Amino acid sequence: MNGRFENLKYDIPASIVVFFVAVPLCLGIALASGAPLFAGIISGIVGGIVVGIASGSPLGVSGPAAGLSAVVLSSLALFNNSWETFLLAGLIAGILQVIAGMVGGGVVAYYFPSSVIKGMLVGIGIIIILKQIPYALGLDDTQSEMIVEGANGLFTPIERIMHHTQFAPAIVAVISISLLIAWESYFAPRYKICKLIQGPIVVVFLGILIAWCSENGMLPFTFKPYELVKIPVCNSFKEFYQQFYFPDFSQIFNLNVYKTAIIIALIASIETLLCVDATDKMDPLKQITPADRELKAQGLGNIVSALLGGLPITQVIVRSSANITFGAKTKLSAILHGFLILLCVLFIPSMLNMIPLATLAAILLIVGYKLAKPAQFFQMYKLGVEQFIPFVATILGIIFADLLVGIGIGMMIGIFVILRHNYRNSHEIFHYETDEKKRIHLSLAEDVSFLNKGSIIHEFRNIPAGAEVIIDFSRSKSIDHDVIEAIQDFIALAASKKIHVECIGKI
Repeated sequence: MNGRFENLKYDIPASIVVFFVAVPLCLGIALASGAPLFAGIISGIVGGIVVGIASGSPLGVSGPAAGLSAVVLSSLALFNNSWETFLLAGLIAGILQVIAGMVGGGVVAYYFPSSVIKGMLVGIGIIIILKQIPYALGLDDTQSEMIVEGANGLFTPIERIMHHTQFAPAIVAVISISLLIAWESYFAPRYKICKLIQGPIVVVFLGILIAWCSENGMLPFTFKPYELVKIPVCNSFKEFYQQFYFPDFSQIFNLNVYKTAIIIALIASIETLLCVDATDKMDPLKQITPADRELKAQGLGNIVSALLGGLPITQVIVRSSANITFGAKTKLSAILHGFLILLCVLFIPSMLNMIPLATLAAILLIVGYKLAKPAQFFQMYKLGVEQFIPFVATILGIIFADLLVGIGIGMMIGIFVILRHNYRNSHEIFHYETDEKKRIHLSLAEDVSFLNKGSIIHEFRNIPAGAEVIIDFSRSKSIDHDVIEAIQDFIALAASKKIHVECIGKI
């Protein structure tokens, strides 16, 4: 840990911000997964402390991921709602991730195009904004579906939303956003104390103060229970211990457990590697995370989380981007945020339950905006169509489907661009006219694969009768068998069209 404590003045404020962001996300993901609420808290603690210590990511933060909530929910149905059986699958998934890291599986991270990664960041930024609007407006779960159910609520009429808006959360959200903007643009550049104390910390304590004043009748409005953070409050060690669950090892021969484990390991690993790449790109120092070590760290985290009754863990972009946005310098910030969750759940859960969700929504709205700035679209557009189209396609896929679908669409378009280049760059062809004869020089590229077969056959079909053709293999080191067959077929048929063929080099 030498050297990390030099950055405490940056890491401590950032860890507090990440802590306030992480707590409601841990609870929300547990709720969406159909898991015990405390399972989300456990995975948040393990993601911060265990993965934070084991990971080589300087700024990445791990915890329960929304992308796995659907897997957890469907798996519980498969296991007749046995949370203990699911924990066994999570444990095996962690072991598989450790093995993947040991055999070099992290290399997959280097094969995602930057246009897709940037599209992922913008798409996640937009999703963050859409997901936080209901909390900022004080909508309950039923009303929230008007705005965000996936992305189906994107075009909800404004008047319907405004009709259900609650005054207390809305006013807190407006005050919080205004203060965050003023803190960053005006106070922090002018006052040293404001650089040390991050705006989100001030906003959270202001939210607690407003909620306390409201509860004691000092304000003309009150907060409904669903408008505040809700953490399980344990009044004794026995109650605290009862929050933990343990894997059911009697299901070790259940094939469905292994199927679920493989799915969890694959999705968690892919999401982690994507977030690692994205986090490294956001890092002001452009530090590079060792991908194999990250897989092993995530695997270890999932093993520990499953043994304690927690949700599956991945590196998560929302917390990581908040960590970077609010000034973290080392991974000590991620570790401290895990300890903060643990300490606060143990000692001051009632205080945390006084934080308005609108306050946390305001912080995340700022994070979402920074990820999805309009300037990003202009920058990508300037790079050309081949960068812009995968970028936009990834964003749309994430918004209207989910993270992995968006990444998949962006990757498919990226692969299409590669194939198109490959199709066009397999050869060079030169045309000459001498002595009323048409001469054609076809020079093959260094590497010619079966993907180039179509373009080469197309060139052969356009060669007129009576032409003289030179097929030049001198630059080629590798020619696919399918292409060789196409060339041999052309040579065999050339005589019937009175085409003279000369070859340079060996086929």
